[in-house]
Amino acid sequence: MSAKANLRDLGSDELEALVRELGFDRYRANQIFRWVHRQRALSFEEMTDLSKDLRAKLAERAEVRTLEIDLEQISKDGTRKYRLRTHDGRMIETVLIPAKDARNETEDDSLNDDEESDAEVKAVPEHLENALFPRRAKLTQCVSSQVGCALDCNFCATAQLGFGRQLSPGEILDQVYLAQKIVAALPPDDPTRRAGGDTISNLVFMGMGEPLHNYKNVMSAIATLVSAHGSHFSRRRITVSTAGLVPGIQKFAQEATRVNLAVSLNATTDEVRDEVMPINRKWNIAALLDAVRQIPLERRRRVTFEYVLLAGVNDSAADAVRLGKLLRGIPSKVNLIAFNPHPGAPYGRPAAAHVREFQSLVQAQGLAVYVRASRGDDIAAACGQLANQATELVTLRT
Repeated sequence: MSAKANLRDLGSDELEALVRELGFDRYRANQIFRWVHRQRALSFEEMTDLSKDLRAKLAERAEVRTLEIDLEQISKDGTRKYRLRTHDGRMIETVLIPAKDARNETEDDSLNDDEESDAEVKAVPEHLENALFPRRAKLTQCVSSQVGCALDCNFCATAQLGFGRQLSPGEILDQVYLAQKIVAALPPDDPTRRAGGDTISNLVFMGMGEPLHNYKNVMSAIATLVSAHGSHFSRRRITVSTAGLVPGIQKFAQEATRVNLAVSLNATTDEVRDEVMPINRKWNIAALLDAVRQIPLERRRRVTFEYVLLAGVNDSAADAVRLGKLLRGIPSKVNLIAFNPHPGAPYGRPAAAHVREFQSLVQAQGLAVYVRASRGDDIAAACGQLANQATELVTLRT
């Protein structure tokens, strides 16, 4: 394993410290940052505006490491799942999810990037909707933050892996860089590109791992993604999901560059949530929602609450009513997700009609609630299904 620093792990301040330590002016750090994160250079030879002396000294101390794609799976709906190998042989997964329509009153995009409010859309006559609010294709990437996961959510396949280690900022970023390269190389008639557009429009930290367990590295990667010298990705199109780490949510509330937050709630009583999500035994529903209420939200921004419907467990009419009461006063929207079965799961998937009935009951409580369509479940890429169980590596793309 290399002892050299991975340049993709270093933020702008860390790069500046390295450059000054090597005896060069600080402005060189910005040049290196742009080469690594905007131009995506993989070698020092590509960094042509750096002196040979600087490049030689950098090569002694640092390198650019990348993830390797070991397996590509393509769903019938255009969803793509990639199994990626880290420099030390660990496996993670990332998913590309195309959607033809980012504005639909019954199926939410789950990304909290609505440019217009629900009220504004509903106030427009139907024949004028497409002219004023044109439907847009989007392509969402589901990004992993850890190898495995330390939490034991009983409905999630990743929990079966246990916790391996934290992903570095560079490993988080490289998932995005690899995906952007893949999308750019797809032919125009490819189903993923036709449905999702020419580039990745949204990022969701809902892959393997709990992002707020890896707070420093996740936020460092996000800072690079939104940097004008890097990808210049819109922070409004980045969502971080949490199972309910209250201290992490409290830190998140203090962030200067704040992205969107999604909270996996999945129950309306502590008794059920203790079973489904053991983290609730440390921070119960009341503590979780109190932390969420402390987040200063910009105008027209909302917290997303993810609610996985488990047949006969958390999907009763009483649950729907309690959900409305729990979230009252919080600028929010609810994404309902019918459980995606996986081997060893102790739960069942509710019928589609029951899901719609639950949605109607929650809507009656005054909440904005959407049913999130399951995508990529035929390749185990749907919500809660990410788990590297294959042992034989198959290299399909490098």
